[in-house]
Amino acid sequence: MTRGSLRLRLSIAAAALVALALALGGVGLFLLFEAALDRRTADELNHTARLLAGGVGFDASGGITVDRPPADPRYATPYGGLYWQIESAEKEPLRSRSLWDQTIALPRSPDADMAHHATIDLEGFDGRPLIVVFRTVRIASAPNKPLVVITVAMDRGQLAASRGMVLWLLPASLAALGLLLALAMAAFVRRALSPFRTLRGELQRVHDGRDERLRGSYPSEVQPLVDDLNRLVAQQESALGRARTQAADMAHGLKTPLAVLDALARRIEERHPALSAEIDEQSLAMQEQVSRTIARARSATAAGLQKRSTPVAPVLGQLVAAMKSLPGSDRISWRVETSGHALYPASEGELLEMLGNLVDNARKWARTSVTISVVAKSGGGAISVEDDGPGMAAAEMAAIDRGRRWDEATPGTGFGLAITRDLAASTGARLRLSAAPSRGLRAGIEWGDG
Repeated sequence: MTRGSLRLRLSIAAAALVALALALGGVGLFLLFEAALDRRTADELNHTARLLAGGVGFDASGGITVDRPPADPRYATPYGGLYWQIESAEKEPLRSRSLWDQTIALPRSPDADMAHHATIDLEGFDGRPLIVVFRTVRIASAPNKPLVVITVAMDRGQLAASRGMVLWLLPASLAALGLLLALAMAAFVRRALSPFRTLRGELQRVHDGRDERLRGSYPSEVQPLVDDLNRLVAQQESALGRARTQAADMAHGLKTPLAVLDALARRIEERHPALSAEIDEQSLAMQEQVSRTIARARSATAAGLQKRSTPVAPVLGQLVAAMKSLPGSDRISWRVETSGHALYPASEGELLEMLGNLVDNARKWARTSVTISVVAKSGGGAISVEDDGPGMAAAEMAAIDRGRRWDEATPGTGFGLAITRDLAASTGARLRLSAAPSRGLRAGIEWGDG
């Protein structure tokens, strides 16, 4: 996943929300556990207080007695963590052995109007807090029905083990749950974005020319986008078709008038040589203008949405064979070198026009040899056409532009290189001119990442 990936953003957002929810949930669960632990402890202490209340009494001397003291050994161990105490007015308190020489001092003396039982926190021994439950009862069997206060307490340190276990288990459990939720969210995000992966694959098929429209079934949230893309593809193909048709119509429409002008120039050449030369010059200018306009139209329509690819070697073989049949080509030694299976990202017609311009230009200027090399590279390729002619100066190479002739002596020279450059640029390639080792001109077309 790349940095700008929607899947990465959604996964990070989901993971952050899961982590936040688990953190808040963990804090809430721990607070609930603390409250439940306090409530359970208070219930156990209250149960002990009721047990003591059922067995409390007075002996013959008026001292407080209890029939059934709690059996938990911590009540019998000095400072064992569990304590009970029974008090009555003007009576010596009865205490568990665990209190040793200490007493539990309530904030104020309870009376009969207080709640049946209450739970409070007190500062215990050595600064350790206590959770305390006390009950008030009247002993009906004793004279004057004295009020008795029964207090039961527990050192909160006794709860530390339970709290520590929760503090150890809860983060680990939440971390495991978070990992499972993160994996589930990642699978959910991947599943939710699967229509877009399908759409990308369909677009690649259209781009590669293997299909003309987006196919497949998409969710209702994505289908409008697919329909709009199909409409755009159809509109683009229609616009490109119209542009090609208009360019062809213009070429055919001007062909006849230009032929007529050439015929007129031939008819008046003997009687009016100057006028004939003027007509030839204007006719040639018109032909060049037509060539430039058609080249612009073709280069503008070459970069359609559908990607095309054409093997270079067969097209080059046909072109060289045609060049060898032209007059004067027998003086030229043709050498073609190919490496790998190079595919040019354009239609066969576009590739043929570009190579035709370069090879024909090399044929016209070559003295004895033309060398053509084709190299297939990773993700692209390169085509080089070299001749052993007079070559071009660096300023002339830089000055070549659409519609500008750099030589008036050789027929056809002028727009070929500019047209090739425009067509190459429209297909994502680059035209490079440089000096060949034989001091002639090297014209190369490079495309792709290689």
